[in-house]
Amino acid sequence: MQTIQIYNTYTRTIEKFEPLQPPFVGIYLCGPTVYGLPHLGHVRGPVFFDVLHRYFKKCDYKVRLVRNITDVGHLVNDADEGEDKIARLAKIEQLEPMEVAQFYTNKYHEMLNALNLLPASIEPRASGHIIEQIEMIETIIKNGYAYASNGSVYFDVLKYSASHNYGKLSGRVLEDLIAGAGNEARELEGQGEKRNPNDFALWKKAGPEHIMQWNSPWSRGFPGWHIECSAMSKKYLGDCFDIHGGGMDLLFPHHESEIAQSTACTSHNPAKYWMHHNMITINGQKMAKSLNNGISVQAFFSGDHPLLEKAYSPMTLKFFILMAHYRGTLDFSNTALQAAEKGLSRLMAASETLKTINPSAIENGSVKLLVDEAYQALNDDLNTPILISKLFELATIINSANGGTTAISEEELTLLNTHFDSLIFDILGLKTEASAINEKLDGVMQMLLTMRNEAKQNKNFALSDEIRNKLSDLGFEIKDGKEGSFYSIL
Repeated sequence: MQTIQIYNTYTRTIEKFEPLQPPFVGIYLCGPTVYGLPHLGHVRGPVFFDVLHRYFKKCDYKVRLVRNITDVGHLVNDADEGEDKIARLAKIEQLEPMEVAQFYTNKYHEMLNALNLLPASIEPRASGHIIEQIEMIETIIKNGYAYASNGSVYFDVLKYSASHNYGKLSGRVLEDLIAGAGNEARELEGQGEKRNPNDFALWKKAGPEHIMQWNSPWSRGFPGWHIECSAMSKKYLGDCFDIHGGGMDLLFPHHESEIAQSTACTSHNPAKYWMHHNMITINGQKMAKSLNNGISVQAFFSGDHPLLEKAYSPMTLKFFILMAHYRGTLDFSNTALQAAEKGLSRLMAASETLKTINPSAIENGSVKLLVDEAYQALNDDLNTPILISKLFELATIINSANGGTTAISEEELTLLNTHFDSLIFDILGLKTEASAINEKLDGVMQMLLTMRNEAKQNKNFALSDEIRNKLSDLGFEIKDGKEGSFYSIL
């Protein structure tokens, strides 16, 4: 079994991955709040954790991936006051809140399927786990870390911090939070219910404007945003599980509060490892629905957006994301997407070419090294950019072997057949996207290669060179081999 190293946000160190109960691995991933079409910012987390999921399975781990759907309790501006994001849209559209949630959940699933992502093992909804959330709140109150006030329940951050470190995950200092919250408290409604402005809601008493509400020991109301993930991860993965994941924008207050709630309930951190992917930015600013700067995934596939120069396929979008390390920021640009499109085509073409290569008695000498380095990249905190660079080097060897300029032994060919496609399709989760456009492109290229060969036979070398040079300018490499001419995408 591979030795996998991952970055633990909680300890801020690279650590050897050792599951709590091997070969079982439990992963909880914060899913979307379903009140709008999925945009580019929603793609990165599912794509990265899909690679993690696939690689763990490849390493013979038995993975349970739980990814929630938030359909209640997430208020505007991530606050403890104001309207529920889904309920607000339901009022505008004159729909039932669950009708809104179901519509956008379906759209989210369509995106996941288009990107060829493995389904979650369990996909719980917050609205379907009200009882579990109430029970957890009751335990937290019993343990002395929460209090009821005017029908709402708040987590007592100061009481918790007297014996625990609220802020360890995000690096926030409680004294600074208290000072900042104190300055804001005069301007916020509902702060009078709290003992301290930093206390966060576990349960909120519903006002007349709230459509979604349930009975509880404290009032008719609804759960806070943070408690849902604590309750659902506990139900499906236990008091302590292996990995909790999500975006870096969830570090505070969401994940910080999850740790506090779970610790107050069970006396320990719910996850052994915390993994966070960075944001996708546009002009250096976080891409988010709340900032109204998101490009929907649907728009990427259709090209229907003023910032898009063309439509991009699902696999191009996925490859674009994989070309950057998950912990680094990724800035949107058409140039980067078009580079990803060319790179993906090159790997797919090499995969097809690999099927036609015959072995040689001479070894290339670098195939095994590159394959080993590809897996080393995966083991080093899932470094997909390095992995892809190794795949490109292997693709060069494949193309050279096909053109007769590089030799590959039978052993090396077996190694390539075993691992090249597996890394591309099984672990990165890419897939071929055969289309009428690709078929037409291939037909045009074959026609141009035939014209070039005829020019060479007629000793019209100027025309032959002109065709090759113009194709090269467009990103196509032409090579002449024993079996004739062929092309590849640079």
